Amino acid sequence: MNEPQPFHHHHSPRLFTRRAMLESSTLGFGSIALASLLAQEGLYASSREGDHTRPHLVGPHLPPRAKSVIFLFMSGGPGQTDTFDPKPLLQKLEGQPVPESIAVNVPKIPRSGVSSPLMASPFSFKQYGQSGIAVSELFPETAQLVDDLCVIRSMNHRIPVHGPGECVALTGTALGDRPSMGAWVTYGLGSESGDLPGFVVMLSNTTGPAPQRSGWGPGFLPSKYQGTVVDGKNGVPFTKMPAGYTDTNRREQLKFIDWMNQKHLASQGIDTELEARIASYELGFRMQASAPETFDLGTEPEHIRRLYGLDDKATAEYGSQCLIARRLVEKGVRCIQLRNGGWDAHGSLESNHRKQAQAVDRPIAGLLTDLKQRGLLEDTLVVWGGEFGRTPTTEGSAKGEKRGRDHSPAGYTLWMAGGGVKGGQVIGATDDLGFVPVERPLSPADLHATILNALGLDQYKVIYSHNNRDEIPTVFGGEVVREVFV
Repeated sequence: MNEPQPFHHHHSPRLFTRRAMLESSTLGFGSIALASLLAQEGLYASSREGDHTRPHLVGPHLPPRAKSVIFLFMSGGPGQTDTFDPKPLLQKLEGQPVPESIAVNVPKIPRSGVSSPLMASPFSFKQYGQSGIAVSELFPETAQLVDDLCVIRSMNHRIPVHGPGECVALTGTALGDRPSMGAWVTYGLGSESGDLPGFVVMLSNTTGPAPQRSGWGPGFLPSKYQGTVVDGKNGVPFTKMPAGYTDTNRREQLKFIDWMNQKHLASQGIDTELEARIASYELGFRMQASAPETFDLGTEPEHIRRLYGLDDKATAEYGSQCLIARRLVEKGVRCIQLRNGGWDAHGSLESNHRKQAQAVDRPIAGLLTDLKQRGLLEDTLVVWGGEFGRTPTTEGSAKGEKRGRDHSPAGYTLWMAGGGVKGGQVIGATDDLGFVPVERPLSPADLHATILNALGLDQYKVIYSHNNRDEIPTVFGGEVVREVFV
């Protein structure tokens, strides 16, 4: 594997030109984006050669395997030994202490579960597809597509708390003070959609651990790269054209608002929040035409609605979001995060995981099937997983169906599909009980590097200067997992 290249490029002519332009301009990012959109409308004159209205893009640096990424984020921590990492020995040792030969290798972190009795999975596993990968009975429909999945069973980090763990999974740091992966992607590549945000987030079942805004936040990047949270039922809020307005008089109003904002910005200097606000007015105008259509699922044929589970109360919410995700990909939206909460099963794990899986299994299978039949899966990277897994042991003294598991960041599972991913394979392995990786241990930073690579971005060349430091997405380490790809 090639050694990482240094990422201090103070003498790069390209970066110097960009920085010098920003320092000397009263426009900045938001106004450049606005001017570019106005130019598309024929309302802004600019030269073809050396067009400064074009927003700066970092990449792509590599031939991209995917154009978009959909992250199916299961918040709360699905148990790896209950979903995609079967452990027959766990069934045999039900109720017994953790063997010393395994316990000695478990990291000494809070809530490791190593002192609790072992808990067999209440769910059976079965092999599927030509690959013969075993999948839990919780995901019977997703399992039918297992030959499209690359299952990674060796994810790990050391943060056993939901909020910081979610931040690690989505930003790379427990503090949540850095840009989310979606923000880095849109900073690096922009969006192919001129009428919708480049990074869209939808939330479902928000019971349990609170959603971490850092997971779709911009960090120190300009504010326009943050994710836009939308309602899966009603779409982007406030995009309906107000009564009494037409496209023409709405445009005149926005031109006046922009004139006032530009005067204020000129007196303030570079202000990314104000610049993002300026850009959002223009994007909002465009969304008034395109967003309602994108989020109106009434035009979908009945067989597609059934495919995603819109005809079933249990699957309708997440099914709608998965269907909208497919539509957003078709529109050129770069990054989509579907956060599904409620997987935090400290007690009653069996009923919790059955309910949670029932809500998402059919929609996820529908999404993969629909993308595949439309020829979109090869250009769309789909990622499934949570902030961590769950211990192979019980938590507390509950008995029978009331038993649950604690948090397990030291070993958990996720899977990837589409976007150049080699399906029908398993990467990495945990020990015989599912505590820690014993083969190909991987971190969230490795996942982030792999996602960037799939989209054609070199993690060492996605650079943003912040506080006199050239920042990259994987500043705390992480390498591309090459074997993920074909």
